Order: sequence, then C-alpha cells, then structure tokens
Amino acid sequence: MEDPWFVYVLRCGDGTLYTGIAKDVPARVRAHEAGKGAKYTRGRGPLVLCAKKRCETMGEALRLELSVKALSRSEKVLRASSSPRLAAFARALKRKRA
Repeated sequence: MEDPWFVYVLRCGDGTLYTGIAKDVPARVRAHEAGKGAKYTRGRGPLVLCAKKRCETMGEALRLELSVKALSRSEKVLRASSSPRLAAFARALKRKRA
C-alpha cells in the first residue's frame, strides 16, 4: 500500500494562493518558508496553510491539484475559507464536471 499524498493550498503574505502536492505537508510548508520550495512562494511569506486534502495516490493528487488550479481565485478563496480539508474543493469540482 502506497503512502498517501496531499493536495494543499497556501495563502501567501501578498494575498495570493499557491496549490501543491506533498506526502508530508508540514515539511513541505517548512521548505517553502525556508525558500527551498516552489520558486513562486519565495519572498511571499508569511505562508499560511489554508486547506489540504488526502489522496490515495500521487496520480489522484496531481489530478486534484490541476482541478484546483483551474478554479477561479474567488472560488478558491471561498472554498479554502469554508473547509480546511479541501472537501469543498472536491465537491465543487464534481459539480463543475457534471
């Protein structure tokens, strides 16, 4: 059985949102804060984890990450503020596909 993956959303100090995947979200957030994560998050601190969702495989996490990135900023803000686990993201994506 494969270790779970997570999709996570960070709110940057400038108000922008960053979406990524990781097996260990706290370690990945620390890497972002240390300037060793994604280039986008460098210099945009402080970073706040606003949402995360567990996925069973890397493929599932990558698909959800792409779907979240396809949402408008207002949809992301609304969903992240209402659900710390990305459940609202997942529900919105299912409705959007139907």
